[in-house]
This record gives sequence, structure tokens and C-alpha cells, in this order.
Amino acid sequence: MSDEEIEVRDIRPEDAGEVLTLQRAAFVSEALIYGDPDMPPLTQTLEELQAELVDNLGCVALDGPRIVGAVRARHDGELLLIGRIAIAPDQQGRGIGTRLLAAVEQRGRDAGARTAELFTGSLSEANLRLYEREGYAESERVPGDGSDQIFLQKPLA
Repeated sequence: MSDEEIEVRDIRPEDAGEVLTLQRAAFVSEALIYGDPDMPPLTQTLEELQAELVDNLGCVALDGPRIVGAVRARHDGELLLIGRIAIAPDQQGRGIGTRLLAAVEQRGRDAGARTAELFTGSLSEANLRLYEREGYAESERVPGDGSDQIFLQKPLA
């Protein structure tokens, strides 16, 4: 299917099962990079995810009936906090992450956020390239055990 056939819509609590499966598949590569099979995206429970989706500005990308990408976000004052961007491993490289970021940033603007913030690990080179290409700049670096946690921000105004 072509990229034009990807539909982006609001994420919903009833998406939790499919999003959790997608999230686990997408974050396995991150777990391998960091040597951490217990990272939160891999250990989150269905109940935790369902609760998180009740009040969320995130969205999903659909290729036909299949969810091939997901992102979560919440509005906190002037900040849009973006997290858990997950793209199905067999769909990576199609621009789905870029489309999801643009959609969730617009939702943040509509909700009154002035700045988008997200984070990734310093070893996640593909993620860092995507975020920098989309206008995010490093705002904070938190040293960790073998790698740093990098926070990036982008003005939404």
C-alpha cells in the first residue's frame, strides 16, 4: 500500500490490545540496543495502557484495518508531552513516524500547548535523526547507566 493510504486517527482505549502488541514488537529493537528486556514499553500491562488511553491526545496510523503506528501525548500546561512512538517493524521507513508526529503536534497546538517535548536514549540514533529532522532540539541530557536520556523540544507556536 502507498503512504497515502495510511489513515491517522485518535487513539482510543479500545485500541489498547493492538497498540500494546505493536509497542512490544517495535521496542524489541530498542531493548536489544540497550540490553534491557525490562524497559517500560515492554513491561507495561494492558490495564495500564487502557487507563493511559482514556485521556490522551495521541493517535494511531492505520493501513487498512491494521494499526501500524501509534503515539501517545498529553497536554500539561504549555507542554505537549509526547511518548511511546511505535511503528510496526515491517512498516518502518515509510514515513509513518513523521506523519504521527505532525498529527500529534497539531493536536497539541489545538489544545493550547506551545512546546512539544519527547525523549529517547542516546543510543537510539534513528530516533534522534527523525526528531532532529522534524525540528526538535536537545533541551536536557540525563546521564544514565551506560547511556544518556535525551530530552528534545520543539516550539509549536
